[in-house]
Amino acid sequence: MVKRGKKIGAALLAATLVLSLAACGSSSSTDQSKGGTSAEGKTEEAPKLTHLSYWVSMHPAAAAQMKTYAEMGMYKELENITGVKVDFQHPPTDSAQASEQFNLMMVSDKLPDVIETSWIGYPGGPEKAIQDSKIIKLNELIDQYAPNLKKLLEEHPDWKKQVTTDDGSLYMFPFFRGGEKVRVFYGPSIRKDWLDKLGLQVPTTIGEWHDVLTAFKEKDPNGNGKADEIPLYFTKDDVGIDAPFLGAWGINYGFYQIDNQVKFGPIQPEYKEFLTTMNQWYKEGLLDKDFAAPNDKLFDAKMTGNQLGAAPVYNGGGIGKYANLMKDKDPNFNLVAAPYPVLNKGDKPLWGQKDFATNGIGAAISTSNTNPIETVKWLDYAYGDKGDLLFNYGKEGEAYTMENGKPVFLPDVLNPPSGVSLQQSFAKHNRSTWSAPFVLSDEFQMQYLALPNQRDALEVWSQPTDERKMPLVTPTKDESSQYASIMTDINTYKDEMFLKFIMGAEPLDNFDKYVKKIEAMGIEDAIKIQQAALDRFNKR
Repeated sequence: MVKRGKKIGAALLAATLVLSLAACGSSSSTDQSKGGTSAEGKTEEAPKLTHLSYWVSMHPAAAAQMKTYAEMGMYKELENITGVKVDFQHPPTDSAQASEQFNLMMVSDKLPDVIETSWIGYPGGPEKAIQDSKIIKLNELIDQYAPNLKKLLEEHPDWKKQVTTDDGSLYMFPFFRGGEKVRVFYGPSIRKDWLDKLGLQVPTTIGEWHDVLTAFKEKDPNGNGKADEIPLYFTKDDVGIDAPFLGAWGINYGFYQIDNQVKFGPIQPEYKEFLTTMNQWYKEGLLDKDFAAPNDKLFDAKMTGNQLGAAPVYNGGGIGKYANLMKDKDPNFNLVAAPYPVLNKGDKPLWGQKDFATNGIGAAISTSNTNPIETVKWLDYAYGDKGDLLFNYGKEGEAYTMENGKPVFLPDVLNPPSGVSLQQSFAKHNRSTWSAPFVLSDEFQMQYLALPNQRDALEVWSQPTDERKMPLVTPTKDESSQYASIMTDINTYKDEMFLKFIMGAEPLDNFDKYVKKIEAMGIEDAIKIQQAALDRFNKR
């Protein structure tokens, strides 16, 4: 749930790096009965570890207030429970630098004991990482030493399908979104106070959006007497896999499927129609002039400076964040969710943001790990009953209290001071507002979505069918290098042309030439690879 830091599942490989550990060989006699039980209710022997190093790309909400995840309430309490000290090592938050550091790490002789990342993005997929002797196959270890995760996978075979390779390998301790309420957290938003001032309704179609954005530009809804309103902010990343605005044409910015047949959105005729509309909006001044060079701090300044009328945002890191930042500065500020737009009134939206049970992120154990059994036990703690409380909420008494048998966050966690976002408040205690190897609960989500606008957003953004979304497929080892070679060039070109077409640097009359160039770059071969991967996934 993060942005401006958009969905981890769609980010670059390094943007989703999270954990790695380097174990020492000494043992500890801590008693795991202090912290949890097995799936069968039996007390487990403690993991015989005393020290782990854990390499993680730190989330901005945590980085704003701590130097290491070791300062987080959840991890401090986990150390008290298990006796295992974790030394977190954080790469730069810049995705390019993090990617470079990850790549250097993966070719080194000594790997961290545990590496958490989006393994779907590993070249060749997670099975290739096993074949490359970078991470270990976990099937037998989970079967013997991870009763909590084993039970969970047995109870949810669809989840197991999503975290198993085409060859049947389990390779990580996954991040799971446990229920429907925690799988939708991103979508279009709009200033309802501006709409009310101008006597307008929340738009639902592309045509209505055009009318509303034009009014935002021309009718001074912020009331300062200046023509400084920015009607709509969205970037290439916002178009993305979940396709706000682009999805109105029934396609997305990457691969999708119709009746199990794979297609590539940016070469479809509908994509030209989308670009034509966005080019018109850009010419009319309805799009932020800085959309080609997104900047999170600049976005924050524009939103809190009462300039932005609409933008795709996160529920917690957007609607909740700005409501809290603006509650003292402007009591009238009212950012609400808008439906994913369609072309025709009454159409059912096909595209929206909804994660699968897993987003491909998880903690894998490297081949350098000298204590894999103990590490498996340590990681499995998160999937038990007490681990569920710790990872979703934090330490009891510091972050939450039990009321009528249910965990309830303390008032100072749910009501941070002005200038501190709710996500930052939670980040002192847990990683539940982004990801970690555990099961995120609906009960957590409904407390995190503390504001009526946030709960309304969950309902509004849950409407799309997402029937065309590709599952988390992976190419084979043989397909991987070919696919990467093709798509690296194609993605660079399509991103470049996305900006040129919208900004008018490239005339839309050249769209057919653009399509032919992508075809010449090998897109049909990439579609065949994706099709084969989809067919294998469906047979898992």
